Parts: sequence; structure tokens; C-alpha cells
Amino acid sequence: MSLRTAVRRLSAPVRSVVQPCAVNAHRPYAAVAQALSVLEGELDSIRAAGTWKGERVITSKQGPHIYVDGSRGDILNFCANNYLGLSSHPEVVKAGIDALQKYGAGLSSVRFICGTQSLHKDLEQKLAQFHEREDCILYASCFDANAGLFEVLLGPDDAVLSDELNHASIIDGIRLCRAKRFRYKHMDLNDLEEKLKESQSSRLRLVVTDGVFSMDGDVAPLKGICDLAEQYGALVFIDECHATGFMGPRGRGTDELLGVMDRVHIVNSTLGKALGGAAGGYTVGPKALIELLRQRSRPYLFSNSLPPPVVGCATRAVELLLASNEIAQSMAAKTMRFRNNMTQAGFTISGTAHPICPVMLGDARLASLMADDMLKLGVYVIGFSYPVVPKGKARIRVQISAAHTDEDIDRAVDAFIQTGRKHGVIS
Repeated sequence: MSLRTAVRRLSAPVRSVVQPCAVNAHRPYAAVAQALSVLEGELDSIRAAGTWKGERVITSKQGPHIYVDGSRGDILNFCANNYLGLSSHPEVVKAGIDALQKYGAGLSSVRFICGTQSLHKDLEQKLAQFHEREDCILYASCFDANAGLFEVLLGPDDAVLSDELNHASIIDGIRLCRAKRFRYKHMDLNDLEEKLKESQSSRLRLVVTDGVFSMDGDVAPLKGICDLAEQYGALVFIDECHATGFMGPRGRGTDELLGVMDRVHIVNSTLGKALGGAAGGYTVGPKALIELLRQRSRPYLFSNSLPPPVVGCATRAVELLLASNEIAQSMAAKTMRFRNNMTQAGFTISGTAHPICPVMLGDARLASLMADDMLKLGVYVIGFSYPVVPKGKARIRVQISAAHTDEDIDRAVDAFIQTGRKHGVIS
């Protein structure tokens, strides 16, 4: 037998082992290609539906007047949750700088290990005071606060009753708990009562609602909810992200506005909107609940503590509101100026007396085109469409700020009238 033949025979088993590996080596690349094809198909369908959500780049600080990449000159901003104009307030900014210099950029840890500083405890105390509750716990966001509450508070023997239009973070938080779930029709007290009757065998029952529903500017009927909760022995929870700081005579929220501060048991809210606009969320409520959340709430236990500059900014924002209700009270007149002028022009504005003023258009592509035309006229607004809002209910959501002047509001209305006529929305 020749040497070549011997080598060929000896190498045959080796090739049989190596060749499948070579084939397998290509499989991950095929999987990636398949996945990319699926993803591109999804993206194409979003573009085709006219619901693509582009991100405009702001090249200035947040405020009622901003600069936007690709646009010329000063742009009026009517799209931020900066309800009180505090995100660029000089005292709030200075407090953040001072906290950065004194406490550093961050803690590099979670709260219970080595991530709690005196400024965290100070802010929690001030937030509990602001909401007139026993205690407070900080989170990285209100999304985290909602994700961390229900799983700790409610077990399989309990029930949660949730408004059908509650914020996505509430829905996701409820999914994490093992309680029986009941969804009642939007702000429908009769349907809520039926669900309370159905759940009477539960150990604990928690009625869950947004204080203000952010897509429509609707204010929850908290007095009726509290009446039913007391009648059927349930607790009440509200998410106040779009109310804290400016709803109610002192800006405490919808529970103050509707006179039920002592009847709402748990409040979640954010630091990322009216209270400085940076980041962070929190829960206020009974001390026993807050202590249990510190022990078991996963987003709290496994997330880094809030950065000192963020805490410093939020603390100063809360201090300003504790000292005076002047900023909060300035919102009502400006909100009604926009709502009344837009309604008189022929537009349909959803919600009632809230600085969230959805201009209802219906068609997703129309909302996007009108928002683009508004930017060309120097007004920054965004079209909202599915899945952020239900199909067929696209809108441009305008948000009024205490920092807007009457002239700013009138200029925005004029731009809407010009754009609305162009697209046949109004005559």
C-alpha cells in the first residue's frame, strides 16, 4: 500500500468529524441573517403604516425655547413633560452641580450595599412631606417603581383591579405579581363596582389607576373610586407622573385636586417630569409598605442608586414647590388659553383642563405630516400613533408649560391653524 493511500485512509475518519463542524460553523451566520430579515420586515411594516417614530435631536437645554438639529433659529417646544419649567431653572441646575462636586458622579452600587447617601434620605423625607405620606422610597424611574410594587404587595390570595387604559409600566408591573387580575372599563365606576363584587373573596384588593391618563389628559374620578374602595374594603393606588407638582391648589397632585389625599393609600410618581426633569421615580405610602419594599422590591435591590446630581436637582425642585404654590397655580390659565383658542379654531382637543392637550386627528400619517410641518413653522410637537395610542386615534399631543408665555401659546395656535388648513383638518 502506497504512502498516499495510507494517509487517505487514515484521514477519512478525521474528515468525517471535521466536516460537520465546518457546516455547523455557518449556522450561526444563517441564524443572524434570518433574524435580520425578520427584523427588517417588522421595520418596513412600521414605515409603511406611517407610524415610524423618528428622534429629533435637540442641541440646547430643555425649555420652552430650544434649538433642534436641522432647523433654523429658535423653536417653540410644546412637547416636553417639563410642566413647571424646572429642568433648566437656575437654582435647580446649581443644586445639581453642587451635589456633583460634593458627592461625586455616582455610587457605583445599589442602595443597601454602599449606595445610600444623606442626600437620598433627605429627598425621600421631603417627598413624603410633599405628599403628606409616612415614608418614601426612591427608584431609578417610575417605571421601576411600578415594576417593584405589585409583586411585593400582592400574592395569589389577593386581587388587583386596574383601569384598562393604565400606563404600560403599571400593566407590566401587574404582570409580575401573582394576584388575580381584574380590568375595569376606563374610568367606569359601575364596572369597577362589578369587579369589586367579583373579587370579594380576596385577602387584599388594590384598585389601580393613573391619576391623569397621559395620552388623553383625562383625570381619574378619584372621589368615586375612593367611595367604592371604602365600601368594599379595598386599597387605592394612583400613578401621579402627569400630576405631581402642578395639579391641585399646592401642586400635590390629583388626590389634592379632588380632595382625597387622606383616602388614597399609595402614590407612585416621577422626578423626570415636573420635578426637575432628570430621572428617577418613587413610592410614597405607609411606612410598613416602604420598609417591605426596601427588603424585597427587585428594581430597588438590584439597581444602582440615583446619581447625586439627579437627587440634588430634584431636591431643589421639591423645595421650591414646598415653599410656594405660585408656579403650580400659573398652569391653569395658560392651559385654558390654548384649549379654548384651539377649540374655537375648529380642532378637537381631548381631556379636560389638563396641560396635556391632545389634538385629535385619527390618521397616523396625517399626525406625522402635520408635526413635521409644525416644526417648519418653528413649533416642536410630535405625532402619536399606534402602539402608543389605539389604532384610529392618532393625535398630536401638545403639552403646556408654566414657562410658556401667552405669546408662545398664541404662536403655537396660529401654526396649528395654518397647518390644519393645509391638510384639510379645519376650514
